[in-house]
Amino acid sequence: MYHVTRIDETQNVLPAAYADRSKGFSRQQLVGKSEGSPHMGLYVCALEPAGHVEAVVHSFEVSMYVLSGELVVTMLGASTTLGADDCIAVPVGVTYSVRAGRGPVSWLLMSAPAPFEDTRRTDTFFTGEQLEAAASPATDVRDPRNQSAFRFDPASMDLDNLAVGSQVDAPQVSASMATALLAYSGIGVRMLVDQRLRAQLHTMFMVQYQPTAIAHPHDHPFEEAYVMVQGEVHALVEGDELVLRPGDVLWAGVGADHGFHNRGSGLVRWIETQAPQPPAQHSYRFNRDWEYLAQVIESGG
Repeated sequence: MYHVTRIDETQNVLPAAYADRSKGFSRQQLVGKSEGSPHMGLYVCALEPAGHVEAVVHSFEVSMYVLSGELVVTMLGASTTLGADDCIAVPVGVTYSVRAGRGPVSWLLMSAPAPFEDTRRTDTFFTGEQLEAAASPATDVRDPRNQSAFRFDPASMDLDNLAVGSQVDAPQVSASMATALLAYSGIGVRMLVDQRLRAQLHTMFMVQYQPTAIAHPHDHPFEEAYVMVQGEVHALVEGDELVLRPGDVLWAGVGADHGFHNRGSGLVRWIETQAPQPPAQHSYRFNRDWEYLAQVIESGG
């Protein structure tokens, strides 16, 4: 099972539960139970200038990736100002509030598992608290007290930049295996949200395809969503050929085989989410490997 949609601000609505608990807030649902996903809710959210959402706590895990503008997130006694390409994770059961910084703001919001869409159970609770804290001017990824936020730096996916040692006072997060770039077959993966930011139920990362890069058809024992941000990629999903461009969103359910090929001359980049978090083994099941096994058995090998 898979689902394709597109980010469209004209589709933003004010959720009923937020009607009396927010100002200038709206969102578009990209993935959720109504799209067939039990494990993830994916939205593009927006706040108008001076907009806000009151203190709220969920029974699901949340992460936010700012697409444009400034978003001030207050939780755990601190306020963090997030700009474009900054992200933050909110653990299950942690109360937080959000407000627009300077001007309007939009962000990608990931929830794991998928929020309820019926009224039989409640998973979102407005606490009535006044969460106040002085906002830090920006996400300080080098501050060891920062355990929730991270900044995506496009230069961090440039192998030439990573081939030399970094300066001790470099502004980016200290280099380690936890923040390493995973590069293979023309594909780069840069983790944004995972257990390093205390997320337990999902991951979020940036994926980059060089020209000619290809991922052969495979599937997973978890769900994935892909939010296109740059370039054009050809996808093969459950036998259907798709062309995905910035603003397009693809969701692939458990067992949905999919592959990607950058046939152009420029970079392709997307934000990817996974839920639940991948297992330690057998995260990938490549079609060609099992087709090869069938050939070996048939040939008597």
